Amino acid sequence: MDRRSFLRTSALGGTAAAAAGTLAAPAYAQGRRTLTLVTTWGRGLAGVHDAAQYCADAITAITDGQLSVDLKAAGELVGAFEVFDAVSAGQADMYHGVDYYFLGQHPALSFFSQVPFGMTFQEYNNWLHHGGGRELADELYSIFGLKAFSAGNTGPQAGGWFRKEINGPEDFQGLKFRMPGQGGQVLGKLGASVQNLPGSEVYQALASGAIDGTEWIGPWADEKAGFQEITKTYYTAGFHEPGPNLNLTVNLEMFEDLAPAHRAAIEQAAGACNIWSMSQFMANNAAALTRLQAAGVQILEFPDSVWDAFGAASLEVIAEPMGDPLYKKCHDSYMASLTSSAAWNGRSEAEFAAQRNRVMGL
Repeated sequence: MDRRSFLRTSALGGTAAAAAGTLAAPAYAQGRRTLTLVTTWGRGLAGVHDAAQYCADAITAITDGQLSVDLKAAGELVGAFEVFDAVSAGQADMYHGVDYYFLGQHPALSFFSQVPFGMTFQEYNNWLHHGGGRELADELYSIFGLKAFSAGNTGPQAGGWFRKEINGPEDFQGLKFRMPGQGGQVLGKLGASVQNLPGSEVYQALASGAIDGTEWIGPWADEKAGFQEITKTYYTAGFHEPGPNLNLTVNLEMFEDLAPAHRAAIEQAAGACNIWSMSQFMANNAAALTRLQAAGVQILEFPDSVWDAFGAASLEVIAEPMGDPLYKKCHDSYMASLTSSAAWNGRSEAEFAAQRNRVMGL
């Protein structure tokens, strides 16, 4: 049975499939359609699950209920690291997540999630919408029968939580640390034992000693996760995710089967979420950092020797997949756009912010 035939018969088969414990296709009733959204996030994870819920609610609202979205958090239908395959295979209609979890599918997914020492939120959007990134994303994701829309961003992520201070690159030797994506590969080059855990499992791993440290997101989300209950050593600036892009990724055949207005609704819901999500993190981080300090958390920054080691290892990691033609194509486009954006930002916003903070005493 082909995908479209399967979708059209799902209203009859969905109940039986659910009862049998299998993944059911979207349901139809009186012209309405229910789409299944799976996520890489545990239910209730601050900010990231909120973004997935925002997308679900916005799609339903914009279409006046013609499309409704059934959100399944990680583990409720498929595991956090299974969503890419589930949507690619048509077992679910869309997922919300960050795609550096799936670099095993294709290394170029790093450019549409996060690259160490890479783009900020604004720089990424410059590339995506005006520098060729959108076209490259379509080329890459179509290989897997998918189409991805930016639908959230955490802003600059913190360096993470440690059981001891990091005084030099040698302190990463043998350190069991949770960091996914190319950032984790960088720490691996510094001798760390890198763990790739979904967000909902990180607290327990840190509390049990299964890992020695972790990055997660930033002060607000980290406080909500409760890491300050385990350790008081926190590095606020990280190299690995200066502006990680979260995607709402849809099954391409399902998407093309929708009416044009419904396709536009999904795209516009994702775009609205992208701004809302970034603002949510930025609006909450400063107050959360103040609360963490009041609770005895030691706020630290990595020394220059560590930053230098991060940088050297990042260049190696980013260069390693260059033999893949599509990876190189994405890399060259990404770096050209980053170079252009950084050149202007350094002479405009960065200089203004430094002078504003000096003049205004911020």
